[in-house]
Amino acid sequence: MASDTRTGDVGIFDRFARLYDLKPATRRAKLAPALELADRDVQRVLDVGGGTGQGVRALDVPEGVVVDAALGMLAKARDHGVAGVRGDATRLPVADESVDAVLILDALHHMARPEAVVEEAARVLRPGGVLVCLEFDPTTVLGRALVAGEHLFGFDSRFFTAGDLAAVVRAAGLSASIPRTGFEYTVAGVKRF
Repeated sequence: MASDTRTGDVGIFDRFARLYDLKPATRRAKLAPALELADRDVQRVLDVGGGTGQGVRALDVPEGVVVDAALGMLAKARDHGVAGVRGDATRLPVADESVDAVLILDALHHMARPEAVVEEAARVLRPGGVLVCLEFDPTTVLGRALVAGEHLFGFDSRFFTAGDLAAVVRAAGLSASIPRTGFEYTVAGVKRF
């Protein structure tokens, strides 16, 4: 996952990169309700903490790039034909207002400074672009099990409820909504013109 001040989770993802694609792939249908909120055509997508590029591979877009701190994950993304750049999610190697969508899928909870990550995503979005965050609700039965499991596995995860994550997205200056609720939820943020 994209790095920040802590690197513990990055090492775990590097070691398990070759097995990462054994988990169920992200499907376009899961992302579509959030992507449809964009006020522009989605042509250029940045998949932050995108690992092997499952998120961007689920979309039919002319340009999709993964930014991740784990070199093993980036190598696997390139094996799948997805461009990958090693980078820090709090300092994306992308110009201001240069992408139509930013995906942060099953990754934000691995980042030590999620508020800074969301602010950085807002910076790189073009007006009308959309941030899509897929996360897990720690207040559900499955969410509590996931939190416990990730901590047992050695991850330093920090989870948000959908409402709390929507507040983080709003604080970054984006118009926030929750197009999908439940254990696995989606928060979207649109950068207004």
